[in-house]
Amino acid sequence: MKITFYGHSTIGIEVSGKHIIIDPFITGNEKASHIDVNTMKADYILVTHAHFDHIQDVEVIAKNNNAVIVSNWEIATYFGNKGFQYHPMNHGGSWQFDFGKVKYVAAVHSSSFPDGTYGGNPGGFVIEGEHKNIYISGDTALTMDMKLIPMRTKLDLAILPIGNCFTMDVDDAILAADFVECDKILGCHFDTFGFIVINHDDAKKKFFDAGKDLMLLEIGESIKL
Repeated sequence: MKITFYGHSTIGIEVSGKHIIIDPFITGNEKASHIDVNTMKADYILVTHAHFDHIQDVEVIAKNNNAVIVSNWEIATYFGNKGFQYHPMNHGGSWQFDFGKVKYVAAVHSSSFPDGTYGGNPGGFVIEGEHKNIYISGDTALTMDMKLIPMRTKLDLAILPIGNCFTMDVDDAILAADFVECDKILGCHFDTFGFIVINHDDAKKKFFDAGKDLMLLEIGESIKL
């Protein structure tokens, strides 16, 4: 399983020969200007919630690749009504796709499209594939619901927001790592805007002192599980 960070909360996953993009926000992110959204491969696009900084490039990537958009009922059908392929889910539900099993889990945040359309309740995803399991929390506050995840799935990686202001901060993300029982963390949702700039060295030290590994990848950088 290959994981690529495309900036903000945009993640690429290559698993079982399939390409998955999470929350595509490239063209609106100046820090990701070297990434050409038109060359991105995607069999599936997973969307955690409807805010502009998570859906801005959904349509162009979906159109270029004839990709299936996976999200909650409201978001999936919003894009479905525009003619895109979609697969709706909701909290607690799971589905066996050709790349692995996906479960839609709770997040504490808000969700609406830029045009004001209701985006349903925000969520995250647990993906089980190729004997590796990852948790993508989406934009969220720290929540006790995270403790439910390791009751069903032993995680190899948790992708957590750490930028504060709109989501968890570093300290809450460390607690979230405890809740999901995963010590390998990929940070996201930081530095894109002035509200969410962090001190990288301080963040890594706090995780290290807690016995955890925080990875802050450069945009376009990848890791393998």
